[in-house]
Amino acid sequence: MSPAGFTFNDGERTIRFGPGVVAEAVELLGGPGYTLLTTERTARMAPRVVEAAAAVHHVPHGLVEEVAGELLGTVQGERLVGLGGGRVIDVAKSLAAARTAAGHPTRALAIPTTLSGAEMSGGHRIANGAASDLHVRCAIVVNDPALTASQPVQALAASAANALGHAAEAPCTVRANPVATLAALEAARTIADAFRRRDGEPDRPALARGALLAGYAIGSAGLGLHHVLAQTLVRVAGAAHGQANAVLLAHTLGALAWRFPTQATALEEALGEDPVEAAGRLATLARAERIRELRIEAEVLRRCADVAAERAELDATPPRADRAELVAIYESAF
Repeated sequence: MSPAGFTFNDGERTIRFGPGVVAEAVELLGGPGYTLLTTERTARMAPRVVEAAAAVHHVPHGLVEEVAGELLGTVQGERLVGLGGGRVIDVAKSLAAARTAAGHPTRALAIPTTLSGAEMSGGHRIANGAASDLHVRCAIVVNDPALTASQPVQALAASAANALGHAAEAPCTVRANPVATLAALEAARTIADAFRRRDGEPDRPALARGALLAGYAIGSAGLGLHHVLAQTLVRVAGAAHGQANAVLLAHTLGALAWRFPTQATALEEALGEDPVEAAGRLATLARAERIRELRIEAEVLRRCADVAAERAELDATPPRADRAELVAIYESAF
């Protein structure tokens, strides 16, 4: 890939990646007049994007479907721009889907500020009160590494673990395909290499590219066992999204490996080391080596397993994990 960046026209969406592309964001988003969804912190990262908005809504903490439901009667406009991490972008997608389903065609656009990959998939929760279960992808993605990989190293490592989870899981789902798998393996290699610099500072542009590729892969192939467990730890136990991925990945990789040994071997070759060791290093950097370190009590894990066991996405990485296996994985990470 060129260090100067690239433009990827993929069906109905355009992805613009590269250092400094945030300076082009307003034009890339179709000019001034869009509705901006952001947070106070991320708004400061792109002041020109804020200034060009017709309306600005700060996205509060909370579950995506609840936040989107609360904003549904307030947010207007044909272009909804999510400037922020995965939660902000998912809210933008959820609102665009709900408005479109209600007869108000709306596009979701994204400027990511973490490695979540949310801007690259059609996965999101349905807004409370929405008229249908329509899902949308972001029509325009402006991915500037200065924003996407801007977090401090601890948070960046946690976000990278989520991206590595995308890369590890995408080749294993029932929707896996050669294009997504190639993107996933390149993403895994890029993410691992980004943390091997001698000066201890991650290669942030490489991480941004790797997360984009991993997001593309999981957007194509879908989620499975790892993300069911991580997302449930967030929703039921209150873990931070990145840390949930970081603390579980070294344990879910084993569950994927016995199911998909060929894919596990390919992942190890891409990483140049045991995937569990790579995941463990990210967990250490993220300060998320054990679930108990996240101030989560052991008794909550069985409730997490109950909720996770009901998730349909477990069918995507067969054989479907039963509750006993889910409990065992949670407890092994505790």
